[in-house]
Amino acid sequence: MKVSFMDLKKEHDAIRGALLDRWATILDSSAFIGGAPVERFEQAFADFCGVRHGAAVGNGTDALTLALTASGIGSGDEVILPANSFVATAEAVVHAGAIPVFADINRLTYTIDVDRIENLITSRTRALIPVHLYGQPADMDPIVEIARRRGLRIIEDCAQAHGARYHGHRVGSFGDAACFSFYPAKNLGACGDGGAVVTNDPEIAESLRKLRDHGGLRKYEHDVIGYNSRLDAMQAAALELKLKGLDARNALRRKHAAAYRELLSGIDGVVTPFEPEGFEGVYHLYVMRIERGSRDMLQKFLTKSDVQTGIHYPQPIHRTPAFASFSGATCPVAEKYSTEILSLPMYPGLERQQLEHVASLVGKYVESETREVAGRSQR
Repeated sequence: MKVSFMDLKKEHDAIRGALLDRWATILDSSAFIGGAPVERFEQAFADFCGVRHGAAVGNGTDALTLALTASGIGSGDEVILPANSFVATAEAVVHAGAIPVFADINRLTYTIDVDRIENLITSRTRALIPVHLYGQPADMDPIVEIARRRGLRIIEDCAQAHGARYHGHRVGSFGDAACFSFYPAKNLGACGDGGAVVTNDPEIAESLRKLRDHGGLRKYEHDVIGYNSRLDAMQAAALELKLKGLDARNALRRKHAAAYRELLSGIDGVVTPFEPEGFEGVYHLYVMRIERGSRDMLQKFLTKSDVQTGIHYPQPIHRTPAFASFSGATCPVAEKYSTEILSLPMYPGLERQQLEHVASLVGKYVESETREVAGRSQR
């Protein structure tokens, strides 16, 4: 049985007719940049997140960079972020002119370890970037408390967590600004690239709208040095349509995660995702950890069995060559887990028999590894 890591075709087949109708309207209007489709999506997505303002941009990395800049973060400022994240989180800090400071991750949730934050704060620290990684919320209450007490900005990285909730509130509603990616594989993905920043701060929202469009709100007005990072109308139309079904698709992801947890729970050496009380993840990725045997050998075994997997991420950011100059961090949990984590297939259209097949193969690998270890001990 072949099990793909994801299946975007199935998602788009379900909305093909409605999507083509929306795109035909835009083609007829020839209004491809900005306009009503983008404005409608911005407001709908802000409402979905529970905030007042939304500004759509070209991609998720730009969302982070522009949000930092709009929040006054720049040259010489330090920004604390988790070592375990996609590299874009740290890239954006550097592109904004600031310095990334890497924190280790929580042993249970794999998001930023809030107990490590205070020791990393210096006189130059200006912001925190909690990453809601794999679709799991970071522990926001203590992060907000630290930020308020120390006078720091919070820029939420929600690129993998569209619709996740923390104690009943959507992620993206806790910080000064929150950043989303609409890369096609995301829980809310465009048919191309895209991103957005949401905020309750009208000054940040206005600054974002200037920065994304060459520094001004109107053509040939350039109040600041800006960028060219605009979401096009075709992508906005697709995202507005997909947003209507996002909660339902996320519910399917949570259902599949519960099935994986049930099916994998009896396998020694396999650690399934931990969800604390009050945390409602949306499982952009289903990341298990293997403590018995080799993660790389398990991945090869699954690949040979036609099961696609991923590794998110093979190196903590501070261990990549690009960030060698920022590598003074000590993040032993992130470093250890990077050799143990494996992402199993996860998308709304998965079927129960596919989940059972994947779990069965994981069990077979662990069983064979256990026998091999026992055999070696007897020799």
